[in-house]
Amino acid sequence: MIDSLVTFVIGMSGGSAALGIVLFTLAVRLLLLPLNVRQARTMKIRERLAPKLRELQKRHARNPERLSRELSALYAKEGTSPFAGFLPMLAQLPFMWLMYSVATHPTALVGHQLFGAPLGQQVAGVIANYGLVSAPFLVFVLVIVLVAAAAWLSARQMKIAEEQPELMKRIMRLLPYGSVLAVLFLPLAAGLYLLVSQAWAVTERAVLNSRLQPA
Repeated sequence: MIDSLVTFVIGMSGGSAALGIVLFTLAVRLLLLPLNVRQARTMKIRERLAPKLRELQKRHARNPERLSRELSALYAKEGTSPFAGFLPMLAQLPFMWLMYSVATHPTALVGHQLFGAPLGQQVAGVIANYGLVSAPFLVFVLVIVLVAAAAWLSARQMKIAEEQPELMKRIMRLLPYGSVLAVLFLPLAAGLYLLVSQAWAVTERAVLNSRLQPA
């Protein structure tokens, strides 16, 4: 099944697996665009509600159950949810699993490269086979640097709800950097997917934040 899928995607992209991964990633991001627009609108609503949320937290600081009920009622009144922002992330999981399956398949990407770097190899394999002073390793380094830059931009764009616990805020700020760790241990094909996906996400978030009016 994986071989057939890869053959189809590569055929649609003129025989280039790297281009096929880029096009597949862009197609996924386009498919998820409505969910991301909805998420952006939800964030605008939460920004507007921030003063009310702080007031409720202060008023019911010693009564967590009452606070939970009041927050739920407020979110319901506004037609949103504190968990609405997780929907786009969850929707991406099947596509990420598919990309991981392709990237780690033993034969699907054999012979396919990105500027001389094998798409099916991890950075450790590239170092072992080509050495540190080689074009394939430099391709990996470039991808890692670009993913790290996209993660940094994503973290700066992130708006975390005031009602979130401090520990959760710290975790959420670090989440974008998980992609950097992934690139270090996954094959280059997965790294390319993450790079294109994050670059799209950063651009999309910037556009939506500038165009959407406060709710």
